[in-house]
Amino acid sequence: MTIHPSAKGTEKGTERKRGSGVQFVYNVLRDEILNLTLEPGSAIDEVQLAQRLEMSRTPIREALVRLAGEGLVTTLPNRSTVVTNIDLLNLHAFFDAITLMYRVTSRLAAQNHQPADLVTIRARQAEFTQAVTDQDALAMIATNREFHAAIAAAGRNPYYESLFLRLLDEGRRLLRLYYSSFNDNLPYEYVIEHEEIIAAIEARDIEKSDALARCHADQIVTQTRTMIADDRRIDIAL
Repeated sequence: MTIHPSAKGTEKGTERKRGSGVQFVYNVLRDEILNLTLEPGSAIDEVQLAQRLEMSRTPIREALVRLAGEGLVTTLPNRSTVVTNIDLLNLHAFFDAITLMYRVTSRLAAQNHQPADLVTIRARQAEFTQAVTDQDALAMIATNREFHAAIAAAGRNPYYESLFLRLLDEGRRLLRLYYSSFNDNLPYEYVIEHEEIIAAIEARDIEKSDALARCHADQIVTQTRTMIADDRRIDIAL
């Protein structure tokens, strides 16, 4: 798993190009949020963060604005910043929406893709496969997003594509929980599922693309729900 080093290990006085300090802070915080090192609801102390990363508060504030735009942090009325909570109460609505988008974008990709789209989709799949092989959870999250983003782009409906990307981004921490349920050793069968979706899209088999995408979404949703709920009820005959 890729872990960004603390800036304490970075030599003082290192010159950064304009904007690179913001990117550095953004990368560190994003990875800590997605990896759940910074837990949902936890406060982000700009002063402590500036000391830890050995940076001024200006790039930190700019990075927090960017993270807020992605829904990963929330600025409260008192101007303090916290890691955005995972909305457990509305998970059912989220799961319904993202499952639908898996299906719709796969159907449209089967119908509308062009040869160049398959090249891009396969390239993203190769990156995802490498991340799975490396058991790199953050890389799996990133490459999985790009794989499905490429499928959505191949469908050529910008409205569906935009909505799907928003849902994929909102679900990144849930996907982190999903991978952790396998101790980040994701079974290779999920790589194969991607390959099967690609084959169905290439064959322009709309119904099969839909069915495979639905199964792919369903197993992710089921596994994540099980991990969150950890249902320990005992079935008692009445």
